[in-house]
Amino acid sequence: MQSTLIYWPMLLQLSIPFWVIGLNGARKAAARKAGLQQPESKVDNKAWPLPVVLTSNSLDNQFQFPIVYYVLCLILAQSGGVTLLSLTLAWLYVGLRWVHAVVHVTSNVIPLRFGFFLASMFVLLGLFITCLVHLAI
Repeated sequence: MQSTLIYWPMLLQLSIPFWVIGLNGARKAAARKAGLQQPESKVDNKAWPLPVVLTSNSLDNQFQFPIVYYVLCLILAQSGGVTLLSLTLAWLYVGLRWVHAVVHVTSNVIPLRFGFFLASMFVLLGLFITCLVHLAI
């Protein structure tokens, strides 16, 4: 299988922070326009209205476990370990992370959001094991 195929889900994963930061900027602008910006918001994102806090928190999430995902995908691509299984896991991870991000910045229903987070973690663990097996063989 062509190793570069794994770059496509990686690029889609990389689009999440761009989308969230754009949404965050729009929400901050709306809050400023509505006079809802607190003076403390210059140093504390928690001082913004809830929609801004949600997008700020979601943006923080995009630089936590997804970093592990990027590293695993790059290892697989560089070592010739891209298979149907690893590619499927890579796409599944991205799909779950997109749904997680959408829930996070909209309804923020914690059990629902946590369910998608947990599912993405199991998929990431599967990708990690796939990578380990590939390197061990």
